[in-house]
Amino acid sequence: MTNDNARDAERAWELMQKIGFAMLVTRDGDKLRARPMSAYLEPDNNAIYFLTDARRHKDDEIARDPGVNLSFADASAQKYVSLTGTAVVSNDRAKIKELFSTPAKAWWDSAEDPNIRVLKITPDDAEYWD
Repeated sequence: MTNDNARDAERAWELMQKIGFAMLVTRDGDKLRARPMSAYLEPDNNAIYFLTDARRHKDDEIARDPGVNLSFADASAQKYVSLTGTAVVSNDRAKIKELFSTPAKAWWDSAEDPNIRVLKITPDDAEYWD
């Protein structure tokens, strides 16, 4: 990786961290579906995590096609990141407890809710506009 690529990757991670929320785009048959999600970033592990609910359709869509898009946008500051990646859903209870925070409380009462799943995105490619 060249220094420019490393700086670009670092900047994309910085922007995603600052924005914090992403539109997760999955494929539902021939249709694309997007929904807002609160992101938990781990740049050192090349991973973006989300908490999701097993009762929703995201898990099924990802099982059929793990290729996803994440779109981060701060329109007021004119900063955007779009990335493609591979998604995996798990029932890692330790990771769920680690990630459970104030935004998650809008959907679940506690990290012990049996319907919570972890969605891990491994980025393949990203672009940003800054």
